[in-house]
Parts: sequence; C-alpha cells; structure tokens
Amino acid sequence: ERKFIEAYQNLQYLFNAAQIDNIKVLKALINPKDDPLPLVDGANKKRVSVDVLRKRNVLLLISDLDILQDEVVILQQIYEESRRQSNSLDQNPYELVWLPVLDSSVSLSKIKQRIFENLTATMTWFTLGHPSLLNRAVFKFIKEEWGFEQKPIVVVLDPQGRVTCSNAIHMMWIWGNLASPFTIAKEDALWKAETLTLDFLVDGIDPVILKWISEERFIFLYGGEDIEWIRNFTHTVKTAARACGIAMEMVYVGKRNPKENIRRNMAIINEEKLSHCLPDITAIWYFWIRIESMWNSKHQLGKADENDPITQEIMTLLSYDGGEGYGWALLGKGSTQFTKARGTTFLTCLSDYNLWAEDVQTKGLVSAIHDYFLQNPTPHHCNRLVLPGTADRLPEMVTCSECRRTMERYILYHCCDE
Repeated sequence: ERKFIEAYQNLQYLFNAAQIDNIKVLKALINPKDDPLPLVDGANKKRVSVDVLRKRNVLLLISDLDILQDEVVILQQIYEESRRQSNSLDQNPYELVWLPVLDSSVSLSKIKQRIFENLTATMTWFTLGHPSLLNRAVFKFIKEEWGFEQKPIVVVLDPQGRVTCSNAIHMMWIWGNLASPFTIAKEDALWKAETLTLDFLVDGIDPVILKWISEERFIFLYGGEDIEWIRNFTHTVKTAARACGIAMEMVYVGKRNPKENIRRNMAIINEEKLSHCLPDITAIWYFWIRIESMWNSKHQLGKADENDPITQEIMTLLSYDGGEGYGWALLGKGSTQFTKARGTTFLTCLSDYNLWAEDVQTKGLVSAIHDYFLQNPTPHHCNRLVLPGTADRLPEMVTCSECRRTMERYILYHCCDE
C-alpha cells in the first residue's frame, strides 16, 4: 500500500513539475515496471521503447476494451490523414498512444485478452504492449486527475510532458487534424471562427452532400426511425418540390447510437429510392458523435450557455433526436441558410405549400418556410433532451428550444441491446 501511495504521489509531482522533456512522465505512466520495450508500434507490430516519443506531442487515447469499432475507424482516418500531410517522421504533428485501462488487480480473461489483441491488430498507432503494464497508481491517476470514466478520452501532452488538454477527443471528432496541436487555446480559437452551417454539420462525412452544397442546391437532412413516417415525408417533399418547380435533395442521417433498425431503414430507403443516405452506419454514428462533441466541447470550455446561438442549435438537434415518435428535418441551401422542425411540423408545412408558395419568389424557399414556422407555432410540444456526458458535468439548468422555459431534469439509465 505504501508503494501504491508513493507511485501515485510521484505521478502528481511529475505532472506538476517542470521537465526537460516528456520521458519521465511517460515512463511513469507507461512503463512503471521498467519493461525495456513497453510499446507496440502499430505500423509494424514491433515492440519499442518509450524513447520513440521523446520530445514529441503525444496524444494518449485512454479507454477500456469496450471502445467502439466506429471510434477506432474514424480515429484511424484522422491519424492516417496526419501522416499523409507530413513528408517525414520529424514532421509528424503528433504521436498517438492507446492506453487500455483495466483493473490491474483482476487477471485478464482469455476473452478479454482476445479482445485486446483484436483491437491492437486494427490500430496503426502506438499501443501498450499489455494492459498489465498500467499499474494501480496509474489507473487511479487517470480516473481521478483526468476524469476518465467509461467513454474514451484523449489527453494531450506537449514535448515537455505538460498536459495541454485533458480531453481533446471532442476536437478530434469535430475538426480532425485542423485542431492540431489539440490545445484548449486552439479549441477556443476554432470556435471563435466558426458558424453553424450545413457544410460544418456534414463536414467531410459525405462528399456528395458537399458537392450539392457547393452547387447551392436545396438539401433536406432528415432523421428518425419510423419507416412509415420516412416514406410519407420523402413522398411529401417530392410532391411539394414538383408543385414549386424546385429541385430538392434529401439525405437520411438516421439516429444517435444507430442500431439494426437504422440499418434496415437505410436498406429500404436505398431499395425504394426514397432518398440519399449517408454512406454507412459508421458515417451515421460519426454525424451524431460530432454534434454531441460540439455540445461537449462548448461545455468543456464553459461556453455552452443558452445565449450562445451555436449551442442553441446543437441542443435543438439533440432534442429532436431524443424525442420519441416521428422524425425531424432540416432544410438548407448552400453554406449559410437553414431552417429545421420536427417531422410532423415539417409535414404540415409541406402539405400547406400553397400558403407560402408565393413568398418563395421574394424571400427564397428556406426563408419562406422558416417564416411559416414562426407564424404557425405548434400548440403543444413535449421535448426530451438527452445530453451526452456524466451527471457531475451536466448543466444545472437547460431551457427548452421551443418555448424557452426551464426544462425539468431527470436522470435516465438506458440499456438497449438490439
């Protein structure tokens, strides 16, 4: 027990003291048992020393063995892109290291060992040679000092081993390598230059949509899981588009944490040619994790207040997705204008196109529909907002995106093994 306390206090000291480089802190984290080759180089699967990280910007990917395959796939894309953007090893902007956090007091079962091996086989960055190399003091330090619970985090260390961001994973999901070197200052600067536009929402997830945006086409993003509502909605959009003589594109973006029913919906939408879909389930997961990350990033910076227009839009989208029943839709043109509403509201609007059709000539389609929503508010609403994160990091008060009253707060425990 005394050794455990000393090891923990040593970690606290090292991360608070000035260092010449990052080796002392990395050895205390990654190699407290003095294994000469504690890391595996994901590029060639050879064991290597901590010295390969000397004076580098190091991103510590910290997770348990339940890290999602979708998370690994997108991180892989971001990591490989950073390599393509540099011409030599010295120019690589950062090194990524996976630290699998497991209770070291419990021996690794054969099943967990196989999961660990399968995960490391897919990772091209550095990984810990074995979970047992992280001792109990490191396990406690990661949980208590860096706030790791269940969801993966990315802790950023500069070449001197100083923590420049305690969790950069939200930045990575939102901006990818544009957020490098993944400091809090960089995150703040990116938000100051950002506006919530259609191309920012979609980012590079689907090149087809970016092409439509550049061509100034009218684009519906829509989500939900009721296939009958989807059939009704896409049919109504096509009818209204013909009546107005305007071409409209539609893209199905599914739902947060997509399950098998979303996969079935995508198959039906493609088979019946109802609309365009995001390319695959991973793309749908990425679309929603970016929106969640926008909220988390704003909240982490202390700027997720109700007066911030981007936060308002993000919370509205999350409330649409969190609601039960029918879907929702967002209509945009180019990279500036968009309007949005719940599915039933949008269906009513499109069915009443004769009420706003004349305004299209003077206001444009997006503004005409937006004004219709303002002039015809829904008499009743029941908004449910499921915010990502843990209970101690959630805001005490959230206002409703529709009526601006304070929402009631509940704690939801949810398990859906579909």
